[in-house]
Amino acid sequence: MLNLILERFGFNMDIGFTIKKFITFFIEPFGLIITLLLIGVYFLFTKKELYSKIFLSLGVTLLLVLSYAPFSNLLITNLEKNYPKYNYKHTIKYIHVLGCGQNDDKTQPLSSQLADCSIKRVIEGIMIYNKTPHAKLIFTGYKGKTSISSAEINKKFAIELGVKEKDIITSAKPKDTAQEADFTKNIVKQEPFVLVTSATHMPRAMKLFLSRGMHPIPAPTLFYKRDIKTYFELPSIKNLENSRIAIHEYLGMLWNIGTVIALY
Repeated sequence: MLNLILERFGFNMDIGFTIKKFITFFIEPFGLIITLLLIGVYFLFTKKELYSKIFLSLGVTLLLVLSYAPFSNLLITNLEKNYPKYNYKHTIKYIHVLGCGQNDDKTQPLSSQLADCSIKRVIEGIMIYNKTPHAKLIFTGYKGKTSISSAEINKKFAIELGVKEKDIITSAKPKDTAQEADFTKNIVKQEPFVLVTSATHMPRAMKLFLSRGMHPIPAPTLFYKRDIKTYFELPSIKNLENSRIAIHEYLGMLWNIGTVIALY
């Protein structure tokens, strides 16, 4: 949505996407922790011990808290509890599977060229497609730094799994969820359609699609939440990654709210 603001002031649209990614790095867990620790080390070498202790302590504390299972699970659960799994009973014409990520290493099988989140989303989309007569799959997502777009590689994967090419619509232009919503609105108009994305991403995606007057039916997949039996669990990288995923979504929601306010 930053692109809308920059467009109003005559800037290139790609600048907004780059700025958003740059800012996001420093306020998401990994970038924030590294920044705090580096500032702490700087103060250590400049003999400012009090400041050094403060920033090093903040960095280590944040690392431990975000790597702690009950805390990361709480962040994840608050996002994933909003929408239940799809019931496969709706009669619709379109199933929009949001892009997630890919690589173009031809030494790997196609199944390994898709990010894990992409695989889960595409498979869920195909399951809905198989149970919905005359439906079409919509794949969106840009190339990033690869030679093939998320939309195109998802299409290739779907065809390998039996989906008819004539039943697939793709667009490699959208760089974020807002642009994906804009693309699909031109296709579905006011008709209900199924929206497939990760369970953590679904609340933000639904808000973006609904804000455009669309009628998405949520089909969340790739759930990270789990039933934790004890509070005595060592911190782990997996928990830190779950916290990152959740915080990314919370920041995305705040970003969208802030952009709307700025536009008005």
